[in-house]
Amino acid sequence: MLDPRSLYTLSDDADVELDRPVLVHALTGFVDAGSATRLVTDHLLETLEHQVLATFDADQLVDYRSRRPAMVFDRDHYASFEEPRLQLHAVRDLDGRSFLLLTGPEPDTQWERFVAAVTELVERFAVSTTIGLHAIGMPVPHTRPLGVLGHANQAGLVPQSQTWPGTVRIPGSAAALLELRLGESGHPALGFVVQVPHYLAEAAYPDAAAALLDRLADEAALSVPRAALLSAAEQTRETIAAQVAASEEVGQVVAALEEQYDAYMGARERRSLLAAEETLPSADELAAEVEQFLRGESS
Repeated sequence: MLDPRSLYTLSDDADVELDRPVLVHALTGFVDAGSATRLVTDHLLETLEHQVLATFDADQLVDYRSRRPAMVFDRDHYASFEEPRLQLHAVRDLDGRSFLLLTGPEPDTQWERFVAAVTELVERFAVSTTIGLHAIGMPVPHTRPLGVLGHANQAGLVPQSQTWPGTVRIPGSAAALLELRLGESGHPALGFVVQVPHYLAEAAYPDAAAALLDRLADEAALSVPRAALLSAAEQTRETIAAQVAASEEVGQVVAALEEQYDAYMGARERRSLLAAEETLPSADELAAEVEQFLRGESS
């Protein structure tokens, strides 16, 4: 493996004093139903004080032909190029506590070298815990509370009641490999996956971003602003309600998902699935749904 340290450049602010910060990562380019992780990172950088600590060399990590960066052509010349930026930020929450935020495109190549580089940064800044944010589409209605699943590379970091109830084979990602390799080197890492209604997966869905932000704030004991996300979520809910009301077919789909959701939650409360076993999807069926979705996202 080539030297991981040559993948990134430290800024002049890299000597900032940090007290065992949490590292949050939310890379774009893989699965991000409802653009939830993008909305979270944009929100954090727009509302909180931050500075760049390290910048990765995108030329070594990004395949420009597979996802071509935008350029502006102004009449007779090229005016600008939207350079991919994969950066590590030091962010200060509302109470003055610092945490790290890794944003930008998921590397297309050199995953192991990239993970080794991030691990070096984890050790350099004495990171206490690494937290990944993700969002996937699921057959759930938008009219019910969003589910958020947890996963971790060490037992006890997330409650078992909030984890996936089975085993599924899915396409890998740089973020998933990072969590795996951090665990192998003794660094605690976990992640949260918000379940976005599958029929809203292609649109921006601020409710999902707000759910992720809440879990992040709780887990990392961070004080973060929420007003802008909640306002956007309210507007989105009103738009969705109007669209559902205007389409009988869509309304029937949502009603069916509500019935399935309520039956499942009721069965969980009774500690039995017998009352709804004919209408509820099994863990294997849900896993198949996720696997099919992820395959579609990665194609």
